[in-house]
Amino acid sequence: MEHEQHQLNDLLLARRRKMDALRERGIEPFGRKFEASHFSADIADNFDAMEGREVTIAGRLVSIRSHGKALFAHMQDSRGQIQIYLRQDQVGPEKYEIFELVDIGDFIGVTGEVFRTQKGEVTVKVTDYTYLTKALRPLPEKWHGLKDVELRYRQRYVDLIVNQEVKQTFINRSRIISTMRDILNSWGFLEVETPIMQTIAGGALARPFVTHHNALDIRLYLRIATELHLKRLLVGGLDKVYEIGRIFRNEGISAIHNPEFTSVEIYQNYADYEDMMAITENLIYQIAQKVFGTAIISFQGKDLDLTPPWPRETMIDVVRKYSGVDFSQINDDQQAFEAARKTGLELDKGLSWGEILYRFFEEFCEKQLLSPIFVTGFPFEVSPLAKKMETDSRLTLRFEGFISGWEIANAFTELNDPIDQRERFEQQLTKREAGDDEAHVMDDDFINALEYGMPPAGGLGIGIDRLVMLLTNNISIRDVILFPTLKPKPLGE
Repeated sequence: MEHEQHQLNDLLLARRRKMDALRERGIEPFGRKFEASHFSADIADNFDAMEGREVTIAGRLVSIRSHGKALFAHMQDSRGQIQIYLRQDQVGPEKYEIFELVDIGDFIGVTGEVFRTQKGEVTVKVTDYTYLTKALRPLPEKWHGLKDVELRYRQRYVDLIVNQEVKQTFINRSRIISTMRDILNSWGFLEVETPIMQTIAGGALARPFVTHHNALDIRLYLRIATELHLKRLLVGGLDKVYEIGRIFRNEGISAIHNPEFTSVEIYQNYADYEDMMAITENLIYQIAQKVFGTAIISFQGKDLDLTPPWPRETMIDVVRKYSGVDFSQINDDQQAFEAARKTGLELDKGLSWGEILYRFFEEFCEKQLLSPIFVTGFPFEVSPLAKKMETDSRLTLRFEGFISGWEIANAFTELNDPIDQRERFEQQLTKREAGDDEAHVMDDDFINALEYGMPPAGGLGIGIDRLVMLLTNNISIRDVILFPTLKPKPLGE
């Protein structure tokens, strides 16, 4: 390790010496504006039309192969790579000699003629070049492999340089989100923005991040959901709204959890959770078609067909299928607890029938739900913002959409009865007092809004990071978030 660090220090010093040498020759190593006429892909993809034409390109040098008085190099820009061919008799002895001060990783701009080499590679024969930026650190030679995964996340800027598939993932992420926006706008939804810092952290069962506003001398929370503010807008008369934004939950980190993540929440007056199912399956289907040209995606070796309609199954039926326990035949909390004990599922005492049903679902079912499916009939106790079923008040008009064992979407027929909502919040407060710091808090202003009247409505939330993971075939959320949350570590450790 000490030897490697010594070698790195020598390389850093060598690059700084070259930087000084450039300045001695009157060349600024950190240049100014440069106008390119083409990207690399424009030239390579349209060679027949480009052959023999003069082009100007700019990019980072990723390879250099010298052959005496001529050299080949590859330049990389945001669209790809292209080879350049530099000859002393074309650019002159002085400029050719200056190129010896150029390192892999440096940026240059070149002007030249497009041709194809004898080996068939599209190339630009350089007639002039401009020095743009000296890279004072060398690009890593061995960047791939599990041992470098954390370094890739910490130094995403290098990851994007050397791993083109990573860059493509984030290009696709941007396209997925912009396509989602286009579709929702075309369906008549209005994009809105709600506060990130809130005086009450509501809309989900989660632990918030806490901060303090000095001027107002008040505690504030980073939002754990956008739900309650968006539903206030339904009260105000906006019929169809959505928000794409960052959500913050002070919870653990895993392959599918990051404390800071992106979601879209969608609300529609005069709708219900059946309408939200249609929105979910059609939105995801259309995104796949428009961005990737297919509704059949390959995820970890399995083909998943996103074509609507997706199957619908109740939680009770799913639990019966995968655990063998039929909660439709279990009538009270004690029977549910005994059923759990017989399966070996460890539970805290005092849990209700609905809470135990939900634990069965988490333990035995979620990871089995590989093909797209909607699971309906969530227990009342874990759904404090959803309307109850008329046929069974223990359950709610709520669904979650699952793909490849992951929850992708969560939706309700929204509870719009302010009296019922206050009682639900009070029950959640009891849980908080008993030590559940993820239970919902009381939001009197939201109750006040409901008392002015919120029409019947459906609401939906989709985890964008997990959706991107599925559509780009990535198994870690860190691979689809440009700068995932990591414990600080000194550079070079």
